[in-house]
Amino acid sequence: MSLPLLIALQFLTRLPIGLPGMPEPHQVGRSLLWYPMVGALIGAVLLLAHNVLGDTAPPLQAAILLALWVGVSGGLHLDGLADTADAWVGGFGDRERTLEIMKDPRSGPIAIVVLVLLMLLKFSALVVLLQADAWAGLVLAPWLGRALLPVLLQSTPYVRANGLGHALSAHLPRKELPWVLLIHGLAMLLLGWSACLALGVAVLVFFCVRRSLMQRLGGTTGDTAGALLELSECAIVLALALAL
Repeated sequence: MSLPLLIALQFLTRLPIGLPGMPEPHQVGRSLLWYPMVGALIGAVLLLAHNVLGDTAPPLQAAILLALWVGVSGGLHLDGLADTADAWVGGFGDRERTLEIMKDPRSGPIAIVVLVLLMLLKFSALVVLLQADAWAGLVLAPWLGRALLPVLLQSTPYVRANGLGHALSAHLPRKELPWVLLIHGLAMLLLGWSACLALGVAVLVFFCVRRSLMQRLGGTTGDTAGALLELSECAIVLALALAL
């Protein structure tokens, strides 16, 4: 297994992945090429769990799948969404204040409200999808959500010089990324109309979030990247559920 893939798995999941040593910056950057694959693997885990649960009542199955979904990633991106929500409201439109609040490890009431609402929407959408046996969303949401991260880092300045994503952004293989994304996009289309809708929703969420980030911060951070992932996943399962 390639080292960049191991780095991606270690960072994006809570799987017991051990690295042979401290990776070089260019290897960290190349790990971004594997983010969509990690998303697809998480989707495969959710789909396998769905099949194992079989005829379990949709509400209970949705709760189990959602808990598994959060557990596999360790809530990493939910933390980013919480920090971003606090900073966006508490920053009052000021760039420096927004960045300062985002670094605060404490969660305020806005963060809690946003997380509760997001989980409620995800849960409700999963119930609808499971009742209709529309399982494609289990794969597409984590797959597309993680595919958006390298796109964000390629197209958007990283505003923290020593932030978590600085090495990722600085060493991103920019020429190879479009081809990797094209391959994953074509693979997604094998899932039919659901993939077309999910792709459209993901692109729309990406441009809306990126526009907001550029207006407020002039770029992105690790927290806002996590927020993009969570918002896109939620929007995808919601759109698929509403389209039934």
